[in-house]
Parts: sequence; structure tokens; C-alpha cells
Amino acid sequence: MKITQIAGFLGCGKTTLLLKLSQVLRGNDERKVALVVNEIGEIPVDGKIMEESGMTVKDIGGGCICCEVASSFAKTLSQLYRSFKPDHVLVEPTGVAVPHQVKLAAKMGGRDAKISLGPAVVLFDATRPAELLDMDMLGQLVTTQIKDADIIAVSKVDAVDEAAVKDSARQIRDYNTTADIVNLSSFNELGIDRLAADIIEWKEA
Repeated sequence: MKITQIAGFLGCGKTTLLLKLSQVLRGNDERKVALVVNEIGEIPVDGKIMEESGMTVKDIGGGCICCEVASSFAKTLSQLYRSFKPDHVLVEPTGVAVPHQVKLAAKMGGRDAKISLGPAVVLFDATRPAELLDMDMLGQLVTTQIKDADIIAVSKVDAVDEAAVKDSARQIRDYNTTADIVNLSSFNELGIDRLAADIIEWKEA
């Protein structure tokens, strides 16, 4: 059971990507895919959207899976393994989650389930790099997410010109020189097949 997180700050397009990515990973029912959605609010809006699309979704509320509800996350993974045995579990942590901490929380689930870690995929919104990297606002959090990423998906590339896409990639490289960078448009389905292939082929270091 491979655990792959789709991280990134609020509004970067995680939910839309999860819906499209899970469908590609499933293929013609070749693989079983489960989704785990972590929301701090009382109403799990993202989870409801996904269930309406025919997905099997586990919601974890009440805190962030990298800290307050890490044990609930581990328990959920164990339950999924016993009851569903998915090939892939896609995890959407809260927008403020730190990928490294989410990986540690996922490993807790390995006590009762056979798991491997997929890549930490972090979305970076190409339409608002200045906001995301403003060190007086979101920058400290977003740059930490970027540094922890194995794959960085520059999202919403259909909404900006080529120069803006390249500028986002250049700024990302200031904080992470080794992660793969994928240009992504969930709307146009650009980059989703590549992400799915990377997740399938990913081997835990």
C-alpha cells in the first residue's frame, strides 16, 4: 500500500488534482485507490466533493495529521489496509501541513499495515508566486513545503503565460534544487499522466 501525499497551500488545486489523479491511477480497475482527506474545519467539504464523484474517501478532522491527529491518521491507514487493501492511498493534508511530518505520521501506520511511502507532491500556484513566497505572510510555510517536496507541481499553468511558468520554476529552485518540477493544469489534464507514472514507479529511498 503506497502512501502519496498531495500537499500545498490553500487554493493551489489539490482537490481537483486528486480527483483526476485517482482516476488515472485506477486505470481500467487495474489498481485500487483510496483517498484520505484531512480538514481542520467541521464540514469536510473536499471529502463530500470526492464522494459525489464516486470515490471512497476517509475524512480526518479535528486537527492536522502531521501533529494533533497523527494517531488518527495512522489508525485510518491500518483500517484501510485491513478492509480495502488499496494499491495506492492519496492523502490530501491541510494546507498548512509540513510534508516531512506527514511522512512520519504515515510511518506510524506501518506498525499494523504493509506500507511504502510514495513521493511528497507539493503544488505551487503559478498565478500567485509573490503571495506564496512573501516572507511576511505565507513564505515561511510555503518554502518549508517546497524544501520537503520530492515532486513540485506548478499548478494552473493554463492561467498564466510561459514566462510566468518559468519564473515560478526559477523561484522554486531557490529552495529545492533536486525535486522534479512538473507543469500542471488539472483543467486541461496537463501533467497528470506524468504524475501518475512517477507515483507508480516511485521507490522509497
